[in-house]
Amino acid sequence: MAITVNIRYTGKNGNARKFAEEMTAGGTVASIRAEAGNLRYEYCQPLDDPETILLIDSWENQKAIDIHHASPMMATIAALREKYDLHMTVERYVSAETPEMEKRFVRE
Repeated sequence: MAITVNIRYTGKNGNARKFAEEMTAGGTVASIRAEAGNLRYEYCQPLDDPETILLIDSWENQKAIDIHHASPMMATIAALREKYDLHMTVERYVSAETPEMEKRFVRE
């Protein structure tokens, strides 16, 4: 069962976007995506909120998340959050199969 964590980073003066850009340019995003068990690590920006960046962070299981959280990479992420003075909200979801009734609304 995959676990997806949505983290909304909010700052001022474009700092959330600067954080995501530095995470990407510095290679941290690529390193996270290469970790065992990572399924998705993607930054998105809501069209109606230029001061927020949404991170969609998905993992195969809790063990993969725990290993990621124990890695030295977390210190880099925490330092960048502080640098850009970001505040966060977190939502966590466990995947489930799409019910047959809903599949008719999905175009693949």
